[in-house]
Amino acid sequence: MVAAIAYEESRRKRVEENKKRMEALNLPLLSQALQKSSPSPKSSPLKQVKHRAIQKEVVVVRRSSRVANLPSPVYKEIVIDRVTMPRRSLCRSYDKYRDYANRVYASDEAREEALEKAEKLMSGLESEYPAFIKSMLQSHVSGGFWLGLPVHFCKSNLPKKDEVVTLIDEDGTEYSTIYLAGKTGLSGGWRGFAIAHDLADGDALIFQLIKRTTFKVYIVRAICPPDDKQLE
Repeated sequence: MVAAIAYEESRRKRVEENKKRMEALNLPLLSQALQKSSPSPKSSPLKQVKHRAIQKEVVVVRRSSRVANLPSPVYKEIVIDRVTMPRRSLCRSYDKYRDYANRVYASDEAREEALEKAEKLMSGLESEYPAFIKSMLQSHVSGGFWLGLPVHFCKSNLPKKDEVVTLIDEDGTEYSTIYLAGKTGLSGGWRGFAIAHDLADGDALIFQLIKRTTFKVYIVRAICPPDDKQLE
């Protein structure tokens, strides 16, 4: 009990001495001043957001010295009327007969007559050269311009792979065409031959193979091309 009283008295004396020292150094006043000057948590610099100021500047586009003194170009939308281009004719001398909307089809009688004449003409040709007759359809002489050849003739006489086949007309003019062995027909180049000779529906053509990839072609007309006065 006596020891406890002595310890309490000693502690009180130390507190009194520390208090006097703090008052001598003005520590209580400094503590109060710091508490008053310290910012509140809401205004802490760490939590303040600085907004960047966006400055807008007008930039002058540099122009070449050659056009610096010329007025600035004005860009605006211009509406251009559609121009209808004339369609190329499929024929040279009688366009009305080859127009898609006014196609002329050979009658059965005219087609048969042309075939009979072609057979008669072929019978007078040299028999050592294989030949066949092909009656023209619209698909041969307009639109797609594809000419299918007799399969048995192609298998027996023409190359087994695609090659260039030459067509020679009755005047001796040569035309190069593309023979497609897989389809047994003439593709590229046949259009030029058909147009150059004004071929029409019902015409009968004799193809005489005079060389490995060369045909002599004879044309028997089913419909005679009208003259210019009849077309007007």
